[in-house]
Amino acid sequence: MTIGIISHPDCLLHEMGSMHPEQPARLRVINEALSKSDLKADLKMYEAILATRQQLERVHDIAYVEQVFHASPARGLIGLDADTWMNPYTLKAALRAAGAVIQGVDLVLSGEVKSVFCNVRPPGHHAEKNHAMGFCFFNNIAVGAAHALEQHQLKRIAIVDFDVHHGNGTEDIFAKDSRVLFCSSFQHPFYPFSGAETKNQHIINVPLPIGATGKVFREKVTSQWLEQLKDFQPEMIFISAGFDAHAKDQLSNTALHEEDYAWVTQKIKAIADEVCQGRIVSVLEGGYALDVLGRCVVAHVDALNIS
Repeated sequence: MTIGIISHPDCLLHEMGSMHPEQPARLRVINEALSKSDLKADLKMYEAILATRQQLERVHDIAYVEQVFHASPARGLIGLDADTWMNPYTLKAALRAAGAVIQGVDLVLSGEVKSVFCNVRPPGHHAEKNHAMGFCFFNNIAVGAAHALEQHQLKRIAIVDFDVHHGNGTEDIFAKDSRVLFCSSFQHPFYPFSGAETKNQHIINVPLPIGATGKVFREKVTSQWLEQLKDFQPEMIFISAGFDAHAKDQLSNTALHEEDYAWVTQKIKAIADEVCQGRIVSVLEGGYALDVLGRCVVAHVDALNIS
């Protein structure tokens, strides 16, 4: 089974300051871990395309897209919010990150690969229709999902988000679109302090208490996600793959481990194999503990590769 890995050198050029946790080294440790893993022979590498404005405007307001393009600095850094900064290379990196998900959709639906992991940055799931936040500029996974719905005419897609932070941007974009089932787990209370009160049949939020272990995570996912995900019968499943709920990640207070990411990926893949020919596009979101991030991604991609 071939897994597509989509990335681009442009994604390494986006920097928000030497002390910022969302740093280029994240992609480097993932690339190194994948290249040294037993998976290497099953991976096919691709360079990410650039998303177009038209593709971005399927999920973002035209004025917001223009704002991001206009804000791109010729030198130095400019902040779009307190922790989301642009350097001269950020715009192109953000276009590659969104373009990677579009490309992943095309590769999977063409049958060239069974599934895809997009090793890209900046992340996207906090970016709302008209607002950058939480290290995110464009909502990469929403751009890809909209491409699947509009360009490929899929009727039902699911997005599963296991980042430690609520995917508020993804929820904001698809809150009124019942073609999209959004399943999100996140530490609560925690940034961005949203999601726990959502009441919506096609948005299934699973708040996790501070200190949640893998056992708690598995129990909540099993009881609240899996049957609903299967019953929805999606034609493609997207994964917002954040690894910042890991016990060693200093940006959170949860206690997951590599085997928990492997477990949830296996469960998602089993459903995808049953209902949508295994079609999965996974996209990197959070994960800031560099000493474990590569291992987490290898565990995730290895679970995607199980036949």
